Amino acid sequence: MSNHPLLQGARGERHLLLGNEAIVRGALEAGVHMVSCYPGTPSSEVPDTFHRLGGEGRYRLEYSVNEKVAMEVAAGAALGGAMSLVTMKHVGVNVAADPLFTSVYTGLPGGMVLLTADDPGCHSSQNEQDNRTYARFALLPCFEPASAQEAKDMTREAFRLARELQQPVMLRTTTRISHMRGAVDFDDLPATQPKVEFKRDPGRFVPVPAVARKRHQVLDGIIEKARQFAESSRFNTVHEPHTPTRLGIITSGVARNYLADALSAGGWEDRVRVLELGMTWPLPTAMITEFLRGCDRVLVLEEGVDLLEQDIRALVQKQEIHVRIEGKDSGLTGQGEYSTTLVMRRLSSWLDTPCPAKPVRSVDMELPGRPPNLCAGCSHRAVYYAARQVFGDDAFYSSDIGCYTLGLLPPLRAADFLVCMGSSISAGSGFARASEKPVVAFIGDSTFFHSGMTGLANAVFNQHDVILVVLDNGTTAMTGHQPNPGMVQEMLGSMSQHMDIEAIVRAMGVTQCTKVRSFNVKAVTKALEEMKAQSGVRVLITEEPCVLYARRQLKKAQPQVAEVAQQGPEAMRCLEQLACPAFYREGDNLAVDATLCTGCMVCLQVAPTAFKARKR
Repeated sequence: MSNHPLLQGARGERHLLLGNEAIVRGALEAGVHMVSCYPGTPSSEVPDTFHRLGGEGRYRLEYSVNEKVAMEVAAGAALGGAMSLVTMKHVGVNVAADPLFTSVYTGLPGGMVLLTADDPGCHSSQNEQDNRTYARFALLPCFEPASAQEAKDMTREAFRLARELQQPVMLRTTTRISHMRGAVDFDDLPATQPKVEFKRDPGRFVPVPAVARKRHQVLDGIIEKARQFAESSRFNTVHEPHTPTRLGIITSGVARNYLADALSAGGWEDRVRVLELGMTWPLPTAMITEFLRGCDRVLVLEEGVDLLEQDIRALVQKQEIHVRIEGKDSGLTGQGEYSTTLVMRRLSSWLDTPCPAKPVRSVDMELPGRPPNLCAGCSHRAVYYAARQVFGDDAFYSSDIGCYTLGLLPPLRAADFLVCMGSSISAGSGFARASEKPVVAFIGDSTFFHSGMTGLANAVFNQHDVILVVLDNGTTAMTGHQPNPGMVQEMLGSMSQHMDIEAIVRAMGVTQCTKVRSFNVKAVTKALEEMKAQSGVRVLITEEPCVLYARRQLKKAQPQVAEVAQQGPEAMRCLEQLACPAFYREGDNLAVDATLCTGCMVCLQVAPTAFKARKR
């Protein structure tokens, strides 16, 4: 893709980009050498865009097996003098925290930027954690863009600061910023940036306790330099109204956009002073103090945890400033996403003025819910069906992070608990030992490589009694079909190496290991029945390409579809137990939508007299 504008665009050009694409352009303008990642929504388009571009030798991209490894690869590259970018979603930083904290102590001469893409509202995540907390906890300078233009500019600035301070820098986005589109003005791409020569210094880069204590002192000085940078950062600005006022608002992140829209819609621009923070840590305390001294009341507007509000309250107390600080209330809480309407309501109350926002319209009719569902033809559905037939409610099901988590929904009901990524085998082992109940754990191929192998090693070592089903669909399906070590070699290319899950499982000491095709319901059922009668650690590997991946990337399509051959109880039983999205009702009858049917023919195995196959 050498002609792609992200690689060829020059200063003065303007392009419409996703926030994540703008981050890619910013990294390219900075001269990034190394990109590592573990894919996770809403960050995935960043490494995927680097992958599509190819780079023309500008950078090396690596899909790592998990976020900790990605962080270590990026940190090692920065130690070796390269400018590196490591990307992940917010919960991935939990996995990467160990090397991250130590990298802050040692510093990274080449410069490393950590992109953490947070997910307020849990659009595709198990929590709403606010990773600005990590910036404070780990002592990371932090930038928070509020537009696609800022996503590009702040990425470039983050790299500059990371190399100048020789410290990791955080770029924190949220789902709305990652997936927004906006006009972005380009700067020139540089020639290949020089790498910083690594100078051996064990007294800095080998953080034994004596070294770490000294580095903590050095780090405090570096953070003070970052604070001075924040004081003059062009991303921290004060907007003064035409009419003098002593009402002020301090805001950061995506809340800046909601505030701007709310002030414009309410006609309140001249009623308040506004301090917008784009570089949000360390705080520009002198700038904030000066702003506070010009106000009698200040509203702190931030999406997520009330971190900025707490910091400002502490600053007011320390500086003995007589100003009233207000922030979150029953309308703007620390949960979910904000909106222009929510902010308008808060402002109207705070300004004691009528709110022009229209009331929420009530829906006259009760609309049916549409929960997320496994795709038509998803191989996980066949495996879950077989597991339910063998175990029913007699076993407990330990699930994991992936699209297969959707197996929690009726009628499959194949997920009773879930802790975090890679936890299915470990949590399932603990549950089985504590409850003395049978446990079937499910994990995907990418998640197995991410953090499932250690749990399996622990289960073998501690002689747990648990069944692990590895749902191998040949790709990292949930986040967009990114590579993982288990993919077939021709799809990985020459720069990566295929790893066989069965060989790994057996090498770990698992003797009861079986591999079957996921769509072969009879074989899956037989394997589970045999394992049900056994004890110890048992592993069933079920293989079948993700149906979307097979169609889009492998260019495979089934030449046949299913249709109902005979209406009656057996057809309805299949509907109730399998619940394929391709099924639908025509009055009292069952039908198959040929446009959704993928030809997996699981329904023919479940109800052979009710269905038949026909050519497309």
